[in-house]
Amino acid sequence: MDKVYTDIRVFNSLAPTNIGKSLQDTMRRHEREKVLNYNDRVLQVEKATFTPLVFSTTGVMGPQSEVFYKKVAKLLSDKTGHTYNDAIRCIRLRLSFSLLKTILIAIRGYRGNKWTHFCSKTNDFHLII
Repeated sequence: MDKVYTDIRVFNSLAPTNIGKSLQDTMRRHEREKVLNYNDRVLQVEKATFTPLVFSTTGVMGPQSEVFYKKVAKLLSDKTGHTYNDAIRCIRLRLSFSLLKTILIAIRGYRGNKWTHFCSKTNDFHLII
């Protein structure tokens, strides 16, 4: 089983620093920054692969993010027997709600219990590559 580490970056494509550049160039720049920061450590120390997941605030996925989600959807559809379309829709829906929850927490602060337990049965796909 291969281990994969990811790091997510969401950036504002309409910010003054990004206005003069194309969206694809900005995506590639953010992906390159993530790879430069984390890839060597993940490869050498963790013996795993690293994939930067870059999104814009307007809902656009970076090139490596698209490849990653397509691969996960394929593995999920093969494992569960669902169609690829259902798997990718489920993944995008969960991603949308996760990003929305993160944004709301960043804006108004966390208002729930401080200590919540991670349930691997409901929060993990258990994919074997």
